[in-house]
Amino acid sequence: MSTQPEPPSPGDETTLRLEQFLPYRLNVVGFFASRALGRIYSERFGIGIPEWRVIAQLGEFGKLTSRDIGELSQMHKTKVSRAVSELEKRGLTSRSENREDRREAFISLTPRGSRTYAEIVPLALAFQARWTEGLPADELRVFERVLSVLTERGRHLAGGYHESEG
Repeated sequence: MSTQPEPPSPGDETTLRLEQFLPYRLNVVGFFASRALGRIYSERFGIGIPEWRVIAQLGEFGKLTSRDIGELSQMHKTKVSRAVSELEKRGLTSRSENREDRREAFISLTPRGSRTYAEIVPLALAFQARWTEGLPADELRVFERVLSVLTERGRHLAGGYHESEG
């Protein structure tokens, strides 16, 4: 009698093969993207992933609340708060009063933050171009469409809770 479990047969539907499990694979891809981008932003600007996400959101949309940033960037409010505080200390963001709701403030890029954003954009776009280099445009369009569908389905399945590591 053997004490080792039998390996599953190739067609066994009760075995989860992690390296083929789509949620895991998406997480791995996101991890590598965040790690590579994080290294670029850390070395060049001395900021981490949460901080560059805040800068990117403010650069794209302008003045936002912390709640808006969290929803747009899929970050937990605590992570957003820490990132905004760090950016404020470095003179990259500023807060202004929300006269409609005094419990929250609007956050925007300072002129220095806007210059940082202007430097980040070409680096991010070059990274994306390098990462997708050699993939046919029609396949990228299909991939983008599939990602959009999976994002919406994931949002629905998650029940509205949003947080991402990368």
